[in-house]
Amino acid sequence: MHLPSKVTICEVGLRDGLQNEARILQTSEKLDLANDIIDAGFKVIELGSFVSPKAVPQMVDTDQLFSSLNHIDGIEFRALIANKKGVERAINCGCRKVKLNVSASRQHNLANLNMTPEESVAGFEEIVNIATQNGIEVSGSISMPFGSPWEGNIPIEDVQSIVEAYLNVGITEISLSDASGMAVPNQVYSMCCIMQERYPQVKWWLHFHNTRGMAMANILAAMQAGITQFDSSFAGLGGCPFVPGATGNVASEDVVHMMDEMGIETGIDIVKLIELSKKVRQIVGHDTDSYILKAGRSKDLIKR
Repeated sequence: MHLPSKVTICEVGLRDGLQNEARILQTSEKLDLANDIIDAGFKVIELGSFVSPKAVPQMVDTDQLFSSLNHIDGIEFRALIANKKGVERAINCGCRKVKLNVSASRQHNLANLNMTPEESVAGFEEIVNIATQNGIEVSGSISMPFGSPWEGNIPIEDVQSIVEAYLNVGITEISLSDASGMAVPNQVYSMCCIMQERYPQVKWWLHFHNTRGMAMANILAAMQAGITQFDSSFAGLGGCPFVPGATGNVASEDVVHMMDEMGIETGIDIVKLIELSKKVRQIVGHDTDSYILKAGRSKDLIKR
């Protein structure tokens, strides 16, 4: 089995995890969680999104989070944006990394934006130019590349067409995001191998939801294909608003525990991460999709 010696994990709980929660956290609570994330060893953190607070009220204070945390060296703080206004907010609060997103589902994109995915990405060119002129890095994300509730499986040619549209506007860091939770390991392995061979200039990330219990197996398949960068969310928080029954992102503590047990370096302290996720579960006030929070580490079972 071919596996990497080291992986990078981005904690997305402050954005993708909290954006679906009924309770809106205070800025001070988010900053407390952000500091715990940093203390646990994460070097890449998605702090929030620059979107309309009317649409996503949980993200209303993303600007304040960046202003409060920008002074910390050695951490990549990133945010999701949707339009020109988003990048302008990023500039004003000192954000240095933003991510754009488009759906691989043509039906979904046409219904919501009246554009094909490629047309959506082409429209990002002005945003990328503004960001670059202001020293902000831009990455891209493709939602539902493995399958959507509308089309079922997405042809890989459609995904490649979106990748090429991103490359055309100067974006070379791309995430494949299984927001619908429809990916399966052999499909993940095949797509990752094909994409890396065809687009060696791209820095790839994988983002899995655990809706059907496939996320950990999909991460393993992606690693076997050579992928070393993954998103995850504390306590397994998150969801997908347009997919009925969708559960959260794969839990950060589940991913780090698996890496630890397999001897793969993450730079993350699993004990601190578990305590953080327990705190998150208490804050949101409901059970979450995390095996490690339920069962503990394998090492915890060993009688000494």
